[in-house]
Amino acid sequence: MDWIEAFILGVIQGLTEFLPVSSSGHLELAKLILPSQYTGESSMLMTVVLHFATALSTVVIFRKDLMQIIQGLFQFQWNDASKFSVKIIISMIPAALVGVFFDDIIESFFDGATLLVGSMLLATGGLLFLADKTKNTTKEVSLFHSIIIGVAQAIAILPGISRSGATIGTSVLLGIDREKAARFSFLMVVPLIFGKIAKDVLSDKFIVEGLDITALSTGFVAAFITGLVACTWMISLVKKSKLVYFSFYCFVVGIVAIIWSFV
Repeated sequence: MDWIEAFILGVIQGLTEFLPVSSSGHLELAKLILPSQYTGESSMLMTVVLHFATALSTVVIFRKDLMQIIQGLFQFQWNDASKFSVKIIISMIPAALVGVFFDDIIESFFDGATLLVGSMLLATGGLLFLADKTKNTTKEVSLFHSIIIGVAQAIAILPGISRSGATIGTSVLLGIDREKAARFSFLMVVPLIFGKIAKDVLSDKFIVEGLDITALSTGFVAAFITGLVACTWMISLVKKSKLVYFSFYCFVVGIVAIIWSFV
């Protein structure tokens, strides 16, 4: 794995994991554009490394919130901390079920499906456009909301559907406070990412022979640093109702990807 390619993929992952433009979709498009060695076992290994980096950046930024969630689980009291912890757990269930029972089908989507990526980017753009027009409120995430947001996260497993865009956009359309929506969106995915990493590492397909430490380290550092920046930036943008700019971006990239698939 060339370290320059690893750096580019790391930056793409770090930025698009938090910005509502679909990290999976952009990585699929990057593999088409770059003269990529990002295939087979090396693809899975690099994917695990990049996702671990962005998950770690989320942990760093939301370390206090994560500690409150953990404490809420072990307080055995029905207070605000435990309620929030339960909401996070409920929101994870739909995506976890899809990942467990439809893993093979999902993997088939990540094989140069440019037309699918482009179409889903258009769907992401439409959701962001609608969410941007919604008035802000001070409403909290309820148990019912956590189920709906969890379903949105499960749908976002498709390449081209932005996970953060789907969950934040759905939350805003449900009338939830924008900053609370972004916070909930980023926290709900952390356990799922670590669970997916563990599943991949234990998989028979996961091979670590012939490791390119330089490339993997470069990708990790690039994804981690850009993840820190993108996560902080995204929270600020959501508060300022700037989602419409990302919707236009998704429309443009989606149309280009669709044209590319036919050419």
